[in-house]
Amino acid sequence: MATTRLYTHGKLKTQGFAVEDISDHIQLKECTVWADFVSPNAADLAIISEEFGLHPLAVEDAVHSSQRPKLDRYDTHLFLAAYGVTLDTVTGELETHEIKAFITPRALITVHGPDFDISKVVARWDSDKNLAKHGVAYLLWGLLDEIVDGHFETVQQLDTVSDELEDALFDDRPRDKEVQRRSFEFRKSLVLLRRVILPMREVVNTVLRRDLETLDREMAPYFQDVYDHVLRATEWTESLRDLISTILETNLSIQGNRMNLIMKKVTSWAAIIAVPTAITGFFGQNLTFIGFGTVWGAYASLGLIVVASFALYLQFRKRDWL
Repeated sequence: MATTRLYTHGKLKTQGFAVEDISDHIQLKECTVWADFVSPNAADLAIISEEFGLHPLAVEDAVHSSQRPKLDRYDTHLFLAAYGVTLDTVTGELETHEIKAFITPRALITVHGPDFDISKVVARWDSDKNLAKHGVAYLLWGLLDEIVDGHFETVQQLDTVSDELEDALFDDRPRDKEVQRRSFEFRKSLVLLRRVILPMREVVNTVLRRDLETLDREMAPYFQDVYDHVLRATEWTESLRDLISTILETNLSIQGNRMNLIMKKVTSWAAIIAVPTAITGFFGQNLTFIGFGTVWGAYASLGLIVVASFALYLQFRKRDWL
């Protein structure tokens, strides 16, 4: 099942026509075509290849998933591989949605699975109809801009999550397991996001090259804006990855400090308890000692216990051990 659009003189003329008619439309200089295929089979790809004269290696890359984000140049067209992303802020899991595109002088052909929401790209095109006169460059810009904006939005979500982790890290009620688990999940998401975002610099930079005759050079400022967003998202991702690593290390340090504090308290109370134990043990010997068998001897031993224990307590409080 394919979605098609035809632009003539920079205006949307028709849509929903047969794929076999694309070759007739692109013969006219004033026409620009967009064709979208969702999970195409071998027969669909054969039609695409025949209609546009695509390179076999580009078609093969369109079939196989898990391609690295890239922009390959062939004699008659360009081949784009990129990823949209969505983040589950509850679990911290990052989902990637692969999309491929063939870019010819008068047509843009997109190939993706059902998980990629192409309607957002179409909405981006419709919101900037005044740029449609730039043909394929306009279509490619809308696609890249929507993808990169999705990357940027995801980075912002991760930044918000990092703030929440910092608050949980220094919460009065220990939340060590929650902080450790969420930090680990978001760190994995950041690593995956970096793999998706980092190559996009090379992709957009290639589009900005002046020797690409496929694209209208008047769209260069718009692609430059996309490139700036890619750089910001990349730098933000790198800083967040360092921040999440710091949060993990800080959480371990806080746990160690909390354990040391507990050990100090336990040791202090053990020392206090040892004083009366020692004194009562001494006075409990079957030997005659000062005050043995007298009332004042009992009071003396009791007073000694209280004074020694209280003195130890004050010393431990002064040293912040209790």
